[in-house]
Amino acid sequence: MDPKVTFVVPCYNLAHFLTECVGSILTQTCGDFEILIMDDCSPDKTPEVARSFVDPRVKHVRNEVNLGHLANYNKGIGMARGEYVWLISADDRLRSPYILERYVTLMDRHPKVGYSFCPAMDLADGRETGLAAYSVHGERDTIFEGREFLDKLLDGNTVVAASGMARKECYDRLGMFPPNMPYAGDWYLWCLFALHYDVAYFSEPMVSYRSHGQTMTNILMKRNYDVFRDGIAVLTDIRSKAHECGEDALALKCGDRLDRMIERYVHQLALDEEDFVSSTATAFEKSLDGCTPDERKRHGARFFAELGERYYDSGEIARARGCYGKALERNRRMPKVWIKYFLLCLGKPGLQLRAFLSGIRRRQA
Repeated sequence: MDPKVTFVVPCYNLAHFLTECVGSILTQTCGDFEILIMDDCSPDKTPEVARSFVDPRVKHVRNEVNLGHLANYNKGIGMARGEYVWLISADDRLRSPYILERYVTLMDRHPKVGYSFCPAMDLADGRETGLAAYSVHGERDTIFEGREFLDKLLDGNTVVAASGMARKECYDRLGMFPPNMPYAGDWYLWCLFALHYDVAYFSEPMVSYRSHGQTMTNILMKRNYDVFRDGIAVLTDIRSKAHECGEDALALKCGDRLDRMIERYVHQLALDEEDFVSSTATAFEKSLDGCTPDERKRHGARFFAELGERYYDSGEIARARGCYGKALERNRRMPKVWIKYFLLCLGKPGLQLRAFLSGIRRRQA
């Protein structure tokens, strides 16, 4: 007979945390589950630690080659036999022995709930350091109407991955982790599931989320995966799916959040210290693939205008003029950029006039 719940425990170079994670699952008051340790060809002692569990509910699945974290997650979800799937990294843990029982009891009673979650306690150097405030959604247990909760999620991911248990049918019906979102795949799925299902929130922090140098978040950031680029992909995709569901008001909210995110993205890129006039400009415009043509032009214009400012401030006048020109190619209704472009085209007199005008503005401020 199939288990009620499948715990998918991805593990790569985390053998030293695996015993604690699996142990926190094995002590649950609800025992109807299986545990799939998804060993992504880990070079450490993951196989030895996995074999040390004598409980038949624990299964060690070692990939023949390293799949990467998203493909490893999806493989585990695809193998899951449970009605519910709980993805928890080997470095995190359940801190309450009754959390699974509470989740299962509620979701059995409320078939419209797609997933349950709770706040998390931060864990560092083997001890809890406090409540992850961003994961708190009130002081009472609540079942949120899905699209109401999605409205909250559009501002950013506030569901700690280790705390979420979802129905297997959510993955079967709507899809698993998308390969183009290495940083924000969980945020995307929480949004997507909330578009179609209600969401249950338990106010008690019943999981611990560990912070250390080998967390997936830290690894991705070291590889220069961009948080904003993933965020743009999440919002454009959810906007499209909201339109498909006839949720035009939600789609408009996605557009508003998208504008804000791209503004922050543009500012961050303009502050980058590397010479990225070609490579990063190309990457930025590619990140807008899901945007409308008008949005692509508008945000592209803003990007090149910001980039022009950066080159002007560093004294690279020819590059600044070129960026202003590219901004105006995308949006001709930018009067301030026209003035800056015209002044730089005048050569030294234009530079002197711009410096003079800037001095006046600084004194007035």
